[in-house]
Amino acid sequence: MTNYNLCLTWDWEYDADFVRLLDVACQSRGLSLLQITPENVSDMMRSLVNEEIIFQVFFDRASDTDTRFIPIVQWACKHGVRHINPHDRACRAWDKVAMHQAISVSMETPLTIVLPSYDEHPSLPAIDLASLGSSFTIKPAYGGGGAGVVNGATTLNQLRVARQEFPAQKYLLQDHIVPVQIGPRMPWFRVIYCGGRVYPCWWDNHTHIYSPVTSDEESRHNLGPLRSLTSSIAPLCGLDLFSTEIALTRDGGFVIVDYANNPIDLRLQSKTPDGVPDDIARDITERLVELVSTDCPQQQ
Repeated sequence: MTNYNLCLTWDWEYDADFVRLLDVACQSRGLSLLQITPENVSDMMRSLVNEEIIFQVFFDRASDTDTRFIPIVQWACKHGVRHINPHDRACRAWDKVAMHQAISVSMETPLTIVLPSYDEHPSLPAIDLASLGSSFTIKPAYGGGGAGVVNGATTLNQLRVARQEFPAQKYLLQDHIVPVQIGPRMPWFRVIYCGGRVYPCWWDNHTHIYSPVTSDEESRHNLGPLRSLTSSIAPLCGLDLFSTEIALTRDGGFVIVDYANNPIDLRLQSKTPDGVPDDIARDITERLVELVSTDCPQQQ
């Protein structure tokens, strides 16, 4: 039987650079990496069932988009394998309604109205749209990449149409957050969390381009809460690796705009303008391998 320290499932071609960095980080620690992809998923599942291979730590970046990987996830859960981003917690984090309810108790979030799904309640319940201001955002409870999101909505008719795009899902209505200007920058941030480390970045919510927050900027603009807020989200979502979006508003408050994104886009900025800065991506792989090392003490 071959025993691997880390098993990674992945199916997105643009993950290749991240996987390469992860492999290098594993090799530097003397750890073995098993990659399960669409090309070998059936063979690898057969090898697991036949007890020809086994792994100690599991990191899934495929089952949310490809059901062929679900048996690998089930095998890992059944055998008590340590998960990076455990599947049950990942599923919960995908639900924006659940995350809103967990995070809004102790942190500032946009004013939010949760609506039942169209399938459950085709007619709109009574809604006080005025409480959301002159415009609002419509979000389905599930999905990423902006799918189904309507920004700058102003009418009930827009809401009626939006709810039917994903009729089985609940929807969130949120007031439109307007950040305060800091010099030439708009203080909208995407912050990445990985195993206790926090990576605050300026993030243009139109172009999706990252720019790391420097230590000088963090001190000069009092941006320390970006780290503490993100660290506080981690135990609420239960994930080892995620990103969150935070805006600094005109009244000086930090608002959690988007709660716990997973899986996060780990394309490299050197390959695509809206990718993660290369140094951050590299540090993430090294931190992930440190987490694996903790669970594989015999390899130290």
